[in-house]
Amino acid sequence: MDGTGKTYVAGHQGMVGSALLRALTGKSGMELLVSGRGELDLTRQSEVEAFFADEKIERVYLAAARVGGIKANNEQPADFIRENLQVQTNVIDAAFRAGVARLLFLGSSCIYPRLAEQPMREEALMTGPLEPTNEAYAVAKIAGIKMCESYRRQHGCDFRSVMPTNLYGPNDNFDLASSHVLPALMRKFHQAVVAGDASVRVWGSGRPRREFMHVDDMAVASIHLLELAPERYWSVASERCSHVNVGTGKDISIAELASLIAGIAGFDGAIEFDATMPDGTPRKLLDVSRLRELGWEPSIGLEDGIRQTHEWMVANWQKITAG
Repeated sequence: MDGTGKTYVAGHQGMVGSALLRALTGKSGMELLVSGRGELDLTRQSEVEAFFADEKIERVYLAAARVGGIKANNEQPADFIRENLQVQTNVIDAAFRAGVARLLFLGSSCIYPRLAEQPMREEALMTGPLEPTNEAYAVAKIAGIKMCESYRRQHGCDFRSVMPTNLYGPNDNFDLASSHVLPALMRKFHQAVVAGDASVRVWGSGRPRREFMHVDDMAVASIHLLELAPERYWSVASERCSHVNVGTGKDISIAELASLIAGIAGFDGAIEFDATMPDGTPRKLLDVSRLRELGWEPSIGLEDGIRQTHEWMVANWQKITAG
């Protein structure tokens, strides 16, 4: 496989999908294929099967997913498990039926047990109870990994999975009702600066620790991992533990993160933590030994990445707040 041919990015309008498009655009001989929801509803099996049968696709990046923060996951578990199971099942099966050469399924680090040993190794999957606030989403993502593994075992498909840490960057979701912690904090502190507020309230105790990686790094890592020769990739992965963690290998407390974002936003007021709100998993740090063994390291530091993302958010503020 030489990196040429038709490549389909599912979920190209999302943060990860749009980063993949940026990274893939201009690659020699590659024809990029995307589809908006108005053109193709990935939750509809018949539509997905017809699309794959018509397009003769060589590679797939499966970045389409329903995503959200603690609040959205906790309040809409049925929506999260239903839509994610539908999308990934339809795309993975259609890819197999259409003879797609390689597929990369993008999961989430929430697949690991709530109290998994830190840093979390790929082998920790399904060794303990999940975090209750995002259990439905995590179960769907675990099913996606196992589906890729099962299609490889039964049919020999070269379907790979990556488990990204917490991502941020351009085209993130800044809606306070459904966003993840980093973009939510970024919006809160920017709004506080604009309004001249003396304090900002942050959910939880501030003690949980999280790992963050810029989405452009995630896109480059994804391409690197899918382009590896099969013998190279599968020498590290296995049929029963096929996924690869993608992260930085470094974490930060939510309190430290809030202070960092406040400084970048120019907020010098008080940061008040509301310990009555849920913290979620105490710590989520990925073991990235496999990733390093496969020859990839991130290049965008957290402070630089947050600064770049804050500039993007401010430049797109009218569009963000219009939604």
